[in-house]
Amino acid sequence: MKRLATILGFLHLFLLLAVTARAEEVIKTYQSAIMMAKNGLLTVSETITANVEGNQIKRGIYRDFPMTFVDDSGRTVRVDFNLVSVERDGVSEPYHTESIDGGIRIYTGDKDVFLPDGEHTFRITYETGRQIRYFDDHDELYWNVTGNGWVFPIEQASATVTLPPGVKAEEMAVFTGGQGSKEKNARFTEMGSQLVFLTTSPLGAYEGLTIAVKMPKGSIDPPSVSQQRSWWLQDNLPPILAITGFAVAALYYSRMWLKVGRDPARGVVVPRWDAPDGISPALVNYIDNKGFSGEGWTALSAAALNLAVQGYVVLEDLKNSLVITRTAKTQPTSLPTGEAALLSAVQSRGGKLTINRENGPTVQRVGMDFRGAMEKEHRNKYYHANTAYVVGGIALSALFVVAVFVAGILNESTVLLVLLPVLASVFISLLSVSLAKLLRRRGSLFARIGAIIVVTFFGFFLIAAALSALAAVISTALSSHQVPLLLGIGGIVLVNILFFYLMGAPTPLGSKMMDGIDGLRQYLTLAEKERMNMAGAPEMSPQHFEKLLPYAVALGVEKPWADTFDRWLLAAAAGAAAAAAYQPSWYSGQAFHSGSFGDHMGGFAGSMANTMTSSLPPPPKSSSSGFSSGGGFSGGGGGGGGGGGW
Repeated sequence: MKRLATILGFLHLFLLLAVTARAEEVIKTYQSAIMMAKNGLLTVSETITANVEGNQIKRGIYRDFPMTFVDDSGRTVRVDFNLVSVERDGVSEPYHTESIDGGIRIYTGDKDVFLPDGEHTFRITYETGRQIRYFDDHDELYWNVTGNGWVFPIEQASATVTLPPGVKAEEMAVFTGGQGSKEKNARFTEMGSQLVFLTTSPLGAYEGLTIAVKMPKGSIDPPSVSQQRSWWLQDNLPPILAITGFAVAALYYSRMWLKVGRDPARGVVVPRWDAPDGISPALVNYIDNKGFSGEGWTALSAAALNLAVQGYVVLEDLKNSLVITRTAKTQPTSLPTGEAALLSAVQSRGGKLTINRENGPTVQRVGMDFRGAMEKEHRNKYYHANTAYVVGGIALSALFVVAVFVAGILNESTVLLVLLPVLASVFISLLSVSLAKLLRRRGSLFARIGAIIVVTFFGFFLIAAALSALAAVISTALSSHQVPLLLGIGGIVLVNILFFYLMGAPTPLGSKMMDGIDGLRQYLTLAEKERMNMAGAPEMSPQHFEKLLPYAVALGVEKPWADTFDRWLLAAAAGAAAAAAYQPSWYSGQAFHSGSFGDHMGGFAGSMANTMTSSLPPPPKSSSSGFSSGGGFSGGGGGGGGGGGW
């Protein structure tokens, strides 16, 4: 009885192993018949016998075929391909194709028809040209028979090459294994005009068979002159489109710049101690930056300071917040637009606006209303951004870049050469803006030192990364013979970045205002001795300092202006006592020591925009996506690809 149980157990194990073996989907045989014509056209019939179990192979198989080839000069060129027929088990089979990265995918079968389990034989016949490599002393067929991209093991692979009449092979070679392998687990024989290659061991998934046939020079007719010209145009269409795109974009931008982008002639800039035409600090910031700097928060800070200096609000500088409180002073009818919008926002909230994280949405709303009021009154009055012309140039450039992708050979090197200059310019622009914002912050000495260290640190790595990326791009361009493509795409990116900054132009009124604003900036940053030598310049006083402090904030020069006031305070008749006693009625905050009022007030004024920005609610999170992409040696030459089931 015990013996019978043992026998039954072995029988059960045997049946289990048999079922497991049966369930494996593999390619039993992969036979490729390659007919080589005298003109170089290859007619290839691939007969693939696979064991189907309904796991990955449900409706049929798919075959990936590359549309590119590395020729004898090392250039990646586009090959000719024509699908002749698809069969299964000796009968014509429905099929469909789709484009893939650098090639074509052929699906056998119908999406609504499932195959019965068992062995099925698929035959795919196609014609392909431009696969022969022409060297000075010989012609060569270097052919990846199976491709190294099959997801199934291949138990046996073979290739039969039929040479043109009268052509004899001088030398043959064979390679097996994964991509780049130099293994030779195959044999080859010559039978008249036919060369037979056969693997001597199974191929694993993602392993393939590659063959090479050396023939006497002249065995295969070289391409004609007209064919070479056609091929040259086909192969060089991407760089031609890129260089043409650069030329067209440069011509477009140049003409548009001559039409609308040239700045009016600027006048002579002389130091002055007031704003041109008495315009507000917020408007000074708006004109000077040709729009708003710091998303408008710097202009809003300058407006709040100006309202405080004039007695309409009081600023309370707390540890974690800033409070703007309305005073009893009557609002005049002629208050500038931005200041009127801010004062209205304070009054509509009970006469007190608290700027902190808890009140972030309210602060965001106030900022939007402030910017909207300013833009509504002043847009296109002092400066024409000429955005429509820039958008037109970007659209024109994008059209040529897309054409490069559509008409070009989409391999890794081409994508790198097209995308890297674009991505690098965007990254560097964003990083530059971030670093500029960091440098503009005003805080303690340690904060400023920290900012310098951070900028230096990131600047070093940015330069190193940029040089490494540049070296990689140039190396890729040289190795893939795509320097013209790199120059064309780089030129398109460069001309767009250049004219993005050049296309905007001030109006004649704006140009006049900019001259006056530059004069005010000079005055605010002059040394005390130079300022005293100016005829008619007002003497320094707390009132004069306060009056121009909002303008200094608007222009980003509050630090030198505050330092000037500090020196004046310390040199005043009452000396340190006067400095200690002085504090404006429109400001209350943390205590400061003798001789440091200007530094403290300048730091507070300069940091107001940062306080407002830090109070804003964080932007909504967005999803991200990514993508990734899957030489004599196995996997080299023409042909190749791979396949799987569907």
